[in-house]
Amino acid sequence: MRPEVKGPEIKGWCPGALRPMMSGDGYLVRVRPPLGRLSARQVAGVAALSSQFGSGLIDLSARANLQMRGVSQAALDDLQDGLRDLGLLDVDAAAEARRNLVVAPFWREGDDTHRIATALQAALVGAQDLALPGKFGFAVDCGDAPMLTDISADIRIERGRDGLICRADGAAQGCAVTVENAVAVALDMARWFQGSPEKRMARHLRTVDLPQRFSGTEALPQGAPETTGLVGFAFGRVHAQVLARLGAVRLTPWRMLLVEGGVVPNHPDMLRPDDPVLRVSACPGAPDCAQGLVTTRDVARALAGELPAGSGLHVSGCAKGCAHPRAQEFTLTGQADGRFALIRNGCAGDAPVRSGIDPRALSVAPKDLFES
Repeated sequence: MRPEVKGPEIKGWCPGALRPMMSGDGYLVRVRPPLGRLSARQVAGVAALSSQFGSGLIDLSARANLQMRGVSQAALDDLQDGLRDLGLLDVDAAAEARRNLVVAPFWREGDDTHRIATALQAALVGAQDLALPGKFGFAVDCGDAPMLTDISADIRIERGRDGLICRADGAAQGCAVTVENAVAVALDMARWFQGSPEKRMARHLRTVDLPQRFSGTEALPQGAPETTGLVGFAFGRVHAQVLARLGAVRLTPWRMLLVEGGVVPNHPDMLRPDDPVLRVSACPGAPDCAQGLVTTRDVARALAGELPAGSGLHVSGCAKGCAHPRAQEFTLTGQADGRFALIRNGCAGDAPVRSGIDPRALSVAPKDLFES
C-alpha cells in the first residue's frame, strides 16, 4: 500500500520579530520597518544583529519586510533587545501583526503616500478591536499611478482616475477619499470584512457583494516603477556584511532595496533591476525550510538565463508557494520524490501540465523547460 503523502503545513500567519517562526535553519525573525524605511544606523544595527545572533543571512520579503535567518532560541531575547534599541520592535505581537502594511517606496516626506501611510500605521497599532487573518494586509500607493497592483494586499489606498481611492482587492472600483479620511475609510472596510470565513479580501468578494459605499471611482492600471537607486539580490537574499554597506534604504515588495540618495555601491552580490535573475522567485527550499521537498535555488539560477523575455519563473520547494503566492507564467513545484512539477500560468499548488521533472536535467539543459 502506498504511504500517504501529506501536503505542506499551512500556518496561516507570517513571522514577526515578537512572534518568530521556526524553519529548517532556526528561527525566522521578520522585521517590519516603519514605512519600509531603515536609517543608516538601523541598517548597520540590523546587519550586526544578524551576524551576532543569526546566520548572517537576511531575506527580503514580498511584503517589503526583511527576515533574519538562523536565530537560535537562546539568542531570541538578546536579538529582540537589540531591535528594540533600534526602534524596530512593536509594543506587542498583536500590534505587530496588525501593522501589516506595504508602502510604495518612492514617497517623499509630506506627500500623500507618506502622510497616509504614517497615519494608517499609527491607526493599525491602536485598532485593538481588529482581529484580521494573519496574512491580511494594506497597501498605500498614492503616486501618479499605482505600482503595487500585483503585490499582495487586501485593502489599497491608491491613485484612481479621479483622485485618491480606497479599494478592496479584487474590486475594479474604489471609494473616493482624501488624505484626511483615507485611513478611516480603510479601517471601516477592514471592519466590514472582519468575521468573513475567507482569509483574503479577493476571495471574499467572489461570493459577497461589496457595499456600495466602497465603490464608485474607477481604478487606474498599474504603472511602471522607477529604477533609479534600486538594487536587487538573487532571490532576495542579502548577506549582513553586504547590507551594512548600503546606508539608509527603503524596502520594496519586489525583493529589492531602494538606496536613498540613489548611489549604489559596487558589489558582485548587487544586481541591476533588469538582471534576469530578478524575474525568478525561489524560496529557500530544503534543507533551510522544514517543509521544502527539494533544493530550489541552484535550479532557479540555472534557468534564469534561459527565461523568455517578459516572463517570470517561480521555483517553489513545496505547494505553499511562499515566494510568489500569485500566478506566474512558469512555476516549478517540488514533489515528495525530489522532482518537480511544472505549472503554466498558475500558482505552486495548481494542477501541473508535467510532473516528475528531474532537477539534474533542468540544470544540464535549462532551455528545454521553456521550449517544451
